[in-house]
Amino acid sequence: MLLALDAGNSNITIGAFEGSKLLCQWRLRTVHKQTADEWGILLHNLFSPVNLNIEAVDGIVISSVVPPIDSTLAAMTLRYFHTEAVFVGPKTDLGIGILYDNPSEVGADRLVNGVAGFRKYGGPCVIVDFGTTINFDVVSRDGDYLGGAIAVGVGIAVEALFARTARLPLVEFRPPKTVIGTNTVASMQSDYIMARWEWSMASWSASSSNWAPIRRPSLPAARPAWWSPARAI
Repeated sequence: MLLALDAGNSNITIGAFEGSKLLCQWRLRTVHKQTADEWGILLHNLFSPVNLNIEAVDGIVISSVVPPIDSTLAAMTLRYFHTEAVFVGPKTDLGIGILYDNPSEVGADRLVNGVAGFRKYGGPCVIVDFGTTINFDVVSRDGDYLGGAIAVGVGIAVEALFARTARLPLVEFRPPKTVIGTNTVASMQSDYIMARWEWSMASWSASSSNWAPIRRPSLPAARPAWWSPARAI
């Protein structure tokens, strides 16, 4: 069984695989001060309720963009799983080329996004990842990672607006009923959800107009049901 960990700035997503089949997945908070023992016990406790045998884990791969916890995760895998984890990086044989100016600068999360997008959809493709940041990753027809864009994530925008203004509240991240907010909270949610949706669609459209055909695995073709059409006048 393969255990795959995606260590991001906000969460660590964990998946247990048997071959290409995903058996189960979990999402934990990224805690910088967590010890190797705490991580090990936590992961052990995740397996029991879903009837997975932790002794069957014979490989661990980690994609991490949080260097301070890498050594802790590495120690945890050795102590509790008796296996040395493979950390994804620019020197890892991923099956795709990396044409970034400095490959060592590319985050592991962006590389695995490129691998997954190309493996599932072929190339060329653009993968959009909504996380702490919003990442656009571009893979060529030949399977080369070309680069992309990194933008401020929705969570960061929400926190920044709350911190830098006197009267705007910290609002829940969920879709409003209409595009036009009729109160402060709904108005802010309209920006967080709808403006970023349209911005992502526009970014994809700008790319695809100069480079066709491009697949978009992360963005549905139609706007959400709560989207209200409008005309520019």
